[in-house]
Amino acid sequence: MSKKVKILVVEDEKDIAELVRYNLEKEDWQVLCVETGEEAMKFLEGNTIALILLDLMLPEMDGLETCRLIKQESQWKNIPIIFLTAKSEESDVIVGLQLGADDYITKPFSPKVLIARVKAVLRRLTPESKNPNEVRHIGDLMIDIPKHKVVYQGGAIELTTIEFNIIEFLSRYPGRVFTRDQIMDKVWKEGKFIIDRAVDVHIRGLRKKLDKAADFIETVRGVGYRFKDEKDWEQDE
Repeated sequence: MSKKVKILVVEDEKDIAELVRYNLEKEDWQVLCVETGEEAMKFLEGNTIALILLDLMLPEMDGLETCRLIKQESQWKNIPIIFLTAKSEESDVIVGLQLGADDYITKPFSPKVLIARVKAVLRRLTPESKNPNEVRHIGDLMIDIPKHKVVYQGGAIELTTIEFNIIEFLSRYPGRVFTRDQIMDKVWKEGKFIIDRAVDVHIRGLRKKLDKAADFIETVRGVGYRFKDEKDWEQDE
């Protein structure tokens, strides 16, 4: 990839920051490092960033608060965030995902895992589709693949990259049930690194944003999720 792809690393431990910088620059990405959440916010004001690697345990303003502040700003909310965390507690991971983070890496991590996870998130910025120019219309719901946009009854719905890729993937196969593992493998690519509950957290957030259109995504108890088929809508009516 070109050095035009800028990655911001927010990490107060210099040895870890340099390790991350060294391995990312080997992939020909441009890497910029800051040590605090406050510095990250200031840096974002004058720079275009493709991805943020954000340490959870930062001094003063921690990673969760930094993530929350970034995601509430319209000009930054679509920047993917990967948490770097020394904590193994699932609750911290879930909170981060609920705030809008895309992924997490638990320290200590190998350079191969780091690169794989960064590549996976960057790939999700251009989601796969059998027809990349496709615009899908399902009832009052429209999914515009090239514009990365979802509209319901004329109103645009703001989704994260992960949320969009989930609904794009499920809507590609209406009526078909997918397990959490299948969704992880397709949407995350390196899904083996992701906890099962991450899928539930993102789908919960997706449904909340879809509001009245939330019924398009059904939970199949004991199996996984599916996108409702048009025949099911006809039966409901």
